[in-house]
Amino acid sequence: MKAIIFFILFTILTPCFRGQYHYQGLMNYLENRMIAMEERIALWHEQNNRYNADLSEFRQQSTDLLEKLAKEYNKVRLDMEGAGARVDRVEREMDYIETKNPPKPCVKAADKMVEQDVVVKERNKDEFFEVSVCVNLVSSIRAMKILKRLGSPKGVWTKDARSAKVYVFNSTSDNTLYEFNSVRELSASSEMSKSRQITLPSAWNGTGHAVFDGFLYYISESSELRVIKYDLKNGTVADSAVFPIEDNSPVYNLNPETLVDLIADEDGLWALYPSGDTINLAKMDSNSLDIEQMWDTACPRSNAEAAFIVCGTVYVVYNTKPPSRSRVQCVFDVNDMVSSGEAPLVYFPRRYGTHSSLKYNPEERQLYAWDDGYQIIYKLALKKKLWAIMPPPEE
Repeated sequence: MKAIIFFILFTILTPCFRGQYHYQGLMNYLENRMIAMEERIALWHEQNNRYNADLSEFRQQSTDLLEKLAKEYNKVRLDMEGAGARVDRVEREMDYIETKNPPKPCVKAADKMVEQDVVVKERNKDEFFEVSVCVNLVSSIRAMKILKRLGSPKGVWTKDARSAKVYVFNSTSDNTLYEFNSVRELSASSEMSKSRQITLPSAWNGTGHAVFDGFLYYISESSELRVIKYDLKNGTVADSAVFPIEDNSPVYNLNPETLVDLIADEDGLWALYPSGDTINLAKMDSNSLDIEQMWDTACPRSNAEAAFIVCGTVYVVYNTKPPSRSRVQCVFDVNDMVSSGEAPLVYFPRRYGTHSSLKYNPEERQLYAWDDGYQIIYKLALKKKLWAIMPPPEE
């Protein structure tokens, strides 16, 4: 009987023991997982604290480095300002030295004209013919004025010597000419479109244009190189002629767009054009566009950027491909009356790049220059040529 009762109790209680064992195992598993999670959280907190410490140290180091960098920057800036001031002082001293002791420029003049007595004799020969009767010679640049910056890096602005109107050629190839009533109007204008716009019958080439006595003279290149004479008052083409040039190289190597440079001075219209490695000069009839006379100036085209003519004397301006200081380094006088000792070596104040054009106004005795889009005026100091101030020979 007891055995039967024990069997019945065992049968009844066995499932209860099994359920209690299963529940205890689940609790042990959950407890182990919680312990593992707590360990990982503790590890994360430890790593996070370490990262925060590293970040704080990095921020402190960055702050210290930035402070040191700011101090070094201020030191370098002060050193550069000091160096700039010293360079400016050296350039002024160089200008003074170059003015007092100029080296011999490239001048094509007859050897017989170096001595004054020979110059006087040549001056009074019956067969001597003066192309230019003007006696002024450039001695230095007296002042400079930067008017404004308007337009493309390369271009031309110029004035007719007999008018107050200003003409602007924006870029090296276009057919729209901008006319301003005065330099003051150009200076006050913020846009080209506010001026009078003149549409030319053909596009110009390069920066070798000239305005003279109410007419525009410019080079138009299509199948051939042609000089166009345009009446600015009537808006018509007054004449045109093919320029007799076989070399299509630029007249100035630093301005490859300009094949011929037309220039007006006290004596009329001139043209500078390439011939091999040098620059040639032609005197043109402003009415008929005929070429009256031609010269080989012996001035090299290499490193030439522009030129201007004053009283029949050509002044070729040179620079370098990495822009430096523009300088007159070659002078040629059509009358062969400028000796090597008399020819000036003129330095331009250092500006932005290289001149794309230099146009002389004989009435104002100043140059209208275009330099990297800036319109600049150079006032020239002139003197008399040596042979013009010498007394006549005794009979």
